[in-house]
Order: sequence, then structure tokens, then C-alpha cells
Amino acid sequence: MRWIFISVLAFLVIVLLGNAWLGNITKRIQLFSPISPKPASQTPTGDIPRLAVISENLEIPWEIVFLPDKSALITERPGRIRLLSKNGVLSSHPVATISEVKHFGEGGLLGITLHPEFKKNHFVYVYYTYSQNGENTLNKIVRYTFEKDSLTNPKTLVDSIPGAIFHNGGRIKFGPDGLLYVTTGDARQPSLSQNKNALAGKILRMTADGKVGPDNPFNNYTYSYGHRNPQGLAWDNQGNLWETEHGQSAHDEVNKIEAGHNYGWPIIQGDEKQQDMTSPVIQSGNDTWAPSGTSYLEGFFYFAGLKGNALYRLDPKTNSLKMFLKDELGRIRSVTVGPDNLLYILTNNRDGRGIPGPNDDKIIRLNPKLL
Repeated sequence: MRWIFISVLAFLVIVLLGNAWLGNITKRIQLFSPISPKPASQTPTGDIPRLAVISENLEIPWEIVFLPDKSALITERPGRIRLLSKNGVLSSHPVATISEVKHFGEGGLLGITLHPEFKKNHFVYVYYTYSQNGENTLNKIVRYTFEKDSLTNPKTLVDSIPGAIFHNGGRIKFGPDGLLYVTTGDARQPSLSQNKNALAGKILRMTADGKVGPDNPFNNYTYSYGHRNPQGLAWDNQGNLWETEHGQSAHDEVNKIEAGHNYGWPIIQGDEKQQDMTSPVIQSGNDTWAPSGTSYLEGFFYFAGLKGNALYRLDPKTNSLKMFLKDELGRIRSVTVGPDNLLYILTNNRDGRGIPGPNDDKIIRLNPKLL
């Protein structure tokens, strides 16, 4: 009996030691075996993924602007304005279809913005391309009233801005001073950019009623000039205005805008210098970003890249540039800070220059902390 007891005890000791040894081996295997990471788009910070598709099947969306209730208005270049609910549901019918819009090349329904006192007056501003007498291609700025999910009472503030199949500019935003800033392209007439009295190739500055901005440097709408095709506007936390601009044969630009300054087009481009002309803060050299919509968030400027197929982040303290999302989303038209301090991206793969993927174009939310 004693021998049987000793044998059983020895067996139990061996089993226990064996399990412990196997456990250690398992832990070591787990420790040193490679673990496949989750896709970046699924990696959470809290519960917010890196990328999330908010809506899809849009047709060349150009700008998104958020309303006080966290819903949003989106322009589509063919002439429609869509409403996105705060829950991410896109309206089945446009809140407005502007029949006057001339969807022609890069032209069409472009920028949109809200009056600083939108809660009181419900004013919405848009910039679009139209045709005069069925011939001349022009651009205009129109103010609407947004009520009961529709845009009514159109009032033209500025019209006869030179337009063309390319180089229409189109970004409109209210600045910290409560005035409306508008980018216009050179309409394929470069000499207009150097004409201070022409509306093309400029950043324009005006009141909310469309009058010439007080203290404008040339007593007209021109705030800065010498621009080729500016499509991005944003202010830093010190109130300084920055702009992104399409160059010629690459040489795209990021400029810090000063009232009355001449940014050189078509006389200089890239890092070229000439007296009384302002060179860019940073330029793309022989690369092409095709920069468009721009926003400022927590010390950085983010701007969309069309031909670059990427999102760019500029640190204005060091003028250093980083690129993200390269070829992940295709052509990116704009990037906007939402009420949740996340970035909202509009793709433009259906604009005739991209390769549309399934369900393009899209509104995509990006968590910038996971770039």
C-alpha cells in the first residue's frame, strides 16, 4: 500500500510540474510569436476609429459645412446641395438644385459657408460657375436663407468673376474679422492675376452683404493678388490667414497671406524671387500636390491633395510637411474640422480625373490622433 501511495504521489508531482513547464513554454511562445496588428482603420482611440465612411455615392462633392445642430450641408459640383443629418444620413433629395450652375471642366457648384450669426439669420453663401448669354463662363457669390431644410431667397452679392473650364478658385470662408474671404482663379488668363482691379487670380475680401471690405488695400475687393488657382483658406490660432494654391507644372504652394501682397503669378513661381513679390512658405518643387481645401486644428494645417492622392499636414512653426493616406482614398478635395474636432474628408474620384471605386464619392471621418 505504501508503494502504491508513493507511486500515485510521484505521478501527481510529475503532472503538476509538467503543466507548469508547458505553461511557461506557452507563455514564451505567445511572447515571441509575431502578432498581426489590427488594420489601422480599426485601431481605436477610445471608440473612434482612424477612418470611418460616413456617407457615400455622392457626385463630386466640393465642400462640407457644419450647422449648429451638427448636421451638415455638402455641395456637389453638378449643382446640388445635400443635407447630412447629425447621425450621418444623407438626404435622399437635395435641399437645393441650382439650375443656373454651369458644370464645365473644373467649374460648377463649389464653395459653401455660413454667416457667423447663422443661428439668427440662417444665411448660407455659395460660389458657383454660370454662363452669361450662353457664352461667357463666369463665377458668382450668392447668399441664401436656409429654413425648413431648403434654401430660399437667393441674393447675388458679387457676379461676373472671370471663369473658365479650369482655374475658377472657389473657396469661401468667413474670417475672424467677420468678413467674407473668397479665392478666385486666373480663369486661364494669367495677366488678370496682376491686375489689381480684376476679380480673377485673387483673394477677395468683402462684408457679409457683399460690399468692399473696410480697409481693403486697394479700395476694391482685392485683398491679395498674383494667384494662379487658390483653393484653400484657413486661419491659425493667431488669426493669420494661410492659403493653398495650384501651381504650373507642379510648384504648388502654401502661402501666408498679407493684405496687399503680390504673390507673383505669372511672373514668379516656386522659390523664384522678385522685388515686391512674396514667395510661398513652402512649395512642391517638381512634385504635384494639387492642393485644395484646408483646415487648421491643434497647431497644424491639413490640406487635401487631388493629384497627390493624399492628405498633407503642415507644421507652421517649422514649415515641415508630412503626407498621409497616400493612395488610400484617391483624390481628396477638402478636409474640414467637424464639431467633434475630427477631420471630415471629401473624395473626388468621380471628377473625370480619378478612378472611381465602389460607392464613390465619399464623406470620410478621420481621427487625426491616429495618423
